[in-house]
Amino acid sequence: TEFKGWDYTEFDCHILRYRRVQQKKQTFFELVLDTTPFYAEMGGQVGDCGRLVSAEETIEIFDTKRENNLPIHLTKKLPAHPEAAFRAEVDLKARRGSEANHTATHLLDQALREVLGTHVEQKGSLVTADYLRFDFSHFQKVSPEELRKVERLVNRRIREDIPLTDHRDVPMEEAKKLGAIALFGEKYGDKVRVVRFGPSCEFCGGIHVKSTGHIGFFKIISESSVAAGVRRIEALTGKACEEVIYNLEDTLKEVRELFNNSKDLKATLLKYIDE
Repeated sequence: TEFKGWDYTEFDCHILRYRRVQQKKQTFFELVLDTTPFYAEMGGQVGDCGRLVSAEETIEIFDTKRENNLPIHLTKKLPAHPEAAFRAEVDLKARRGSEANHTATHLLDQALREVLGTHVEQKGSLVTADYLRFDFSHFQKVSPEELRKVERLVNRRIREDIPLTDHRDVPMEEAKKLGAIALFGEKYGDKVRVVRFGPSCEFCGGIHVKSTGHIGFFKIISESSVAAGVRRIEALTGKACEEVIYNLEDTLKEVRELFNNSKDLKATLLKYIDE
């Protein structure tokens, strides 16, 4: 399969192979295409969904996995004419969310190293269309002040709208000279791809925004421990941040109404606690 997803979200293709799979009383089909814009789940980033469109029908692709280094497209229905020419179309809304969260993960990694120290190493991640999760090495709880510094750094780089610098098929030694950071659990060949956004420079085969401004806004929603010496941050970007702000506004409004729309809510609450 020739992968086109770094540059395209639609591409003409044909089905090379297909098979029927049954798991836990569920039946679905796996398709292998000759050319695909669909990103297959890898490196913590979820796979694309979308559709295959021919002159006769439209087949929904609900996920894309990787098996034996092949992108496998999952569908609940087999095309009536699998020999037909198809147009592979990635679900743009899900792709844009995943792109934004993945690039934000890179910016977060760099910001943590700057705020906490160069001992910070990625220990795992999950990048979906809705949110991101990032595990990293650190010896103690990250303070609220440190988290705020990290957030401010990431959001500053988002506002700077730093363009993606994409180095493809770079020899490993050259990639190391670029200052690229290897990610936890990844295996690399003789030639690699290096993704740079300003000071952030990492080995990466994933999907990213064209510039950091497309992320919109970044907000950390939790920080916790997952193992000895390993911390976890969960965060949101873009529209999901909007929803969090609206929910906070609504909650604060409801609380104010309970106390007759008090202007100094803190003083009013302290008074009621004392009473």
